Parts: sequence; structure tokens; C-alpha cells
Amino acid sequence: MKAAIRVKYGLPKEVVSIQEIDKPTPKDDEVLIKVYAASANRTDYHVLTGKPNFMRLFTGLSKPRLTITGSDFAGRVEAIGPSVKTFKAGDKVMGFGGVFCIGSHTEYITFPETKGIVPMPDNITYEQAAACLEGTYYAAAGINHLKPVAGQKAMVYGATGAIGSADVQFFKYYGLYVTAVCGGEHADLIRSLGADKVIDYKTQDFTKDEERYDYIIDAVDKTGFLKCKPLLKSKGIYSSSGGFEYMAWSLITKITGGKKVLFIPPKDIKGNLGFIRERIEEGRFRPLIDRIYPLDKIAEAFTYVGSGQKIGNVIIKMNT
Repeated sequence: MKAAIRVKYGLPKEVVSIQEIDKPTPKDDEVLIKVYAASANRTDYHVLTGKPNFMRLFTGLSKPRLTITGSDFAGRVEAIGPSVKTFKAGDKVMGFGGVFCIGSHTEYITFPETKGIVPMPDNITYEQAAACLEGTYYAAAGINHLKPVAGQKAMVYGATGAIGSADVQFFKYYGLYVTAVCGGEHADLIRSLGADKVIDYKTQDFTKDEERYDYIIDAVDKTGFLKCKPLLKSKGIYSSSGGFEYMAWSLITKITGGKKVLFIPPKDIKGNLGFIRERIEEGRFRPLIDRIYPLDKIAEAFTYVGSGQKIGNVIIKMNT
């Protein structure tokens, strides 16, 4: 089978190649999945390049522990281990393995039955399903942790990204007033996802907004708590898609009280994927897909992701 392989950290076109490797065999509690699509996302890019450097504490200090890239998948169950009860051969599934990759940029993958895998909705394609995973999971996990209430107000900075576009839709699902900050050329797109107001960051200073918010989500890690703090209500919460640096802010603001920074480590992947699945089936969530690349063009896909210009998701379609 074909897989995207790298044996060292670096830029995509320098380190990633498509190679033939053996097809895996599922263990007792695993399913073997024929992968049809997966995303190439911002987290995968950081793991691929080994930057920021602290990530190497989890992915391998001098070289990557896992040679195959990819953190999510949409596909069909090909075989099951003897103890698997939930899935059977032929089931369409989608899954996410967490922050530091599971090796899903390949034609086949094995995955534990009890981890982050759920049935794929019938009303979407494999490519659309792959666009409902990594970034969408982060949005769902964060918003469900916040437990927002109808009538509250939220601002989403970076509303056209994989995380941000999901944030907008999930806040609207809970009945909030949503202000989206993004490039003005995408205003109609973001309004079609439910945004009540759009601020064009290219021509407007979002910090001059007169609204005060219960939640501000920076989905692209470009603002910072201090910059957004004046826009928050007295008990408002700021959260960013950035890394562990926000853990310290979270502890500090928890002690000082008032406006808070929320740091949410990934958890309950399967539960949040179930939430996403329900919203898709209800027609309450629509993933954004920017580009679709074949597996043998994955280095080009990663280069585009690294440019920071993508709108929504970049999808890898397997050579099937």
C-alpha cells in the first residue's frame, strides 16, 4: 500500500515521499480501515516540521517517532479484530487520533475500536467527512466545554479557518450572537454559516468594536489575551488555538478572577465526534473545503497549509 513517509523533520517538499509499505493487520481490539480521505491540517504541519520545538518532546526529539503523517481519516472498515463489537466490515467510519498524528496519510490504517472513531453520516462524502474532524473537533471540544447559553455573544477571530468556521456554526447552534473576524472578501461565505456581523481585519481594527463578548475565540492564534481583554464582559472568557503558553495564562486568570483565559487540552474525542456527527445529520454543520489533493501531491498540500492562506480544510484523497 502507499503511504506518505518522512524520517526527519523539515519542509514538506524536502522530507515527504510516497512509498510502498506493508498493509497492517488489526489487533484483537482494532479495525482495519481503507482510508479514502484525510485532512492535511495545521497541527500535522507542525508535527511534520518539528516546529515549534517543544512539540518534539511528544513526537521525537531528534527525529519523528512516527514516520507516516496524518491525524484523521474517513474510510470503510475492511476487517475487524476478534474482540471488536461495535463495527463490522463495510461500515463507513471517520476518526481523529489526537494532536500528534496517527499515521493516517496512507491507504490503510488500523485503529482501536474504543478510541476516536464513529460511524460516518450518510449525507456526506468521504472528502466532506475528512473536513469534519481535526479542526472541527477542536471547535466542538472547546465550545462544549464552555457550555454557552442562548442570547450570549461570541467573537471568532480567524473565522474562515477549519476551527473558526466550525466555531461560528457551533455557537449559532447554541443560539449565540456571533461576530466573525476574517478577510472581507469572505464576508458572504461566513454569513452563510450563520455569522451575525463580520469585521474585515484587513480594513478594520477589531479591537475598536463596541460590542462586549462572553467569549472570544482566536482560531488562528494571532491576537492574545491582553489585546482582546477590553472586548470581554466582566466574566468573559478568551481561548486561543495556540499551544501550552496559554496554560500559564489560564492559571493566572483563574487566581485573579474576572476575565479568564481558558486552556482546554484535547479530551473526549469520541464524544465530541458524536456531537459533530449529529450536527451533520441535522444539517446544522457544513464543513468548508478549500482544496483537494491526491496522495502523491501531499507535499504540495502541506506547503499550501504552511502558507497560512487556506480557507477551511485541505483534503488528501487517497489513490483509490
